[in-house]
Amino acid sequence: MGDLLYAVVPAYNEAANIEALVDEWVPVIAATGPDARLVVIDDGSKDATLALLESLRERHGPTLAVLTKPNSGHGATLLHGYRHALDQGADWVFQTDSDRQTVPGEFPAFWKARATADALIGWRRGRQDGFSRLVVTKVLRAVVRLVFKVRAPDANCPFRLMRADALGQALAAIPPDHNLANVLLTVRLIQQGRTVRWRPVTFRPRQAGVNSINIPKIIGIGRRALADFWGLRRLRQS
Repeated sequence: MGDLLYAVVPAYNEAANIEALVDEWVPVIAATGPDARLVVIDDGSKDATLALLESLRERHGPTLAVLTKPNSGHGATLLHGYRHALDQGADWVFQTDSDRQTVPGEFPAFWKARATADALIGWRRGRQDGFSRLVVTKVLRAVVRLVFKVRAPDANCPFRLMRADALGQALAAIPPDHNLANVLLTVRLIQQGRTVRWRPVTFRPRQAGVNSINIPKIIGIGRRALADFWGLRRLRQS
């Protein structure tokens, strides 16, 4: 197995963050090899995100790949990016988000440990992004354990490095455009007997822009997750 890395980053209306994000991550990703790519997928942004990304390609050259698509949500955009990485022949796929809550300096330790697992997934210990986000994580953890009987400390963490073959197998068991793609991806990796290791990661407050999560949305996320996951569990057992 080779060491070609593709890093997948979904972005929607992140004009306030996108330049700093790319400038921070490109050197980290490029350090893994000359053909590595930071793939930022614009999910039909209504602000200047795409225009900024296009201008950043001139600065960073081929290491920065920019995709765009009609708006379909975070989960569908993740799945689009994962499939693109696999289609391009990636050996390893990393994912983080575009709000700059994760710390690029923590990636090299993941990369160094890549041979120890099929997937290295961050565990957001001591989150700094507010009570509502912590509630979302706890709700999803409980739903995953209830429905799938799977223990996952942080199934939705946007800081994960995965072997391409493990990712490909897991994606085959995920419905197209699933809204909580990373949660279900974590579940499938565990169910398929893949070695998943958890590593603590820093999770900062959103560095710019507006946090869209509030209590009514948390309740909606929990209800939808329970309904969606329960349907998938029944489908798998039938």
